[in-house]
Amino acid sequence: QVQLVESGGGLVQAGGSLRLSCAASGRTSSNYHMGWFRQAPGKEREFVARISRSGDSTYYADSMKGRFTITRDNAKNTVSLQMNSLKPDDTAVYYCAASTRGPGYDSWGQGTQVTVSS
Repeated sequence: QVQLVESGGGLVQAGGSLRLSCAASGRTSSNYHMGWFRQAPGKEREFVARISRSGDSTYYADSMKGRFTITRDNAKNTVSLQMNSLKPDDTAVYYCAASTRGPGYDSWGQGTQVTVSS
């Protein structure tokens, strides 16, 4: 089992930036893929981005391409999400997730709130 703790959320104006971090413990992070998801009020949770074990492969949801960047530091067991050009529609709780046992994500953090004001 992997324990994940997100940080870095907050309130920002539209057009601004935030950097989210996710600290993993319990297993060596280089053993599993990781991703970010988000859930806005009244909406289903949606995929944001994912990164491979080594960090050399990334994938983004279309609406985040060019604005968000996912990176990882396996030496520190952390994954980050740099979010630029934020929009009010980006307001959501952002979750870090790990895929430790094959397809799908089986470990989740508690989430961090991101609020973008217009």
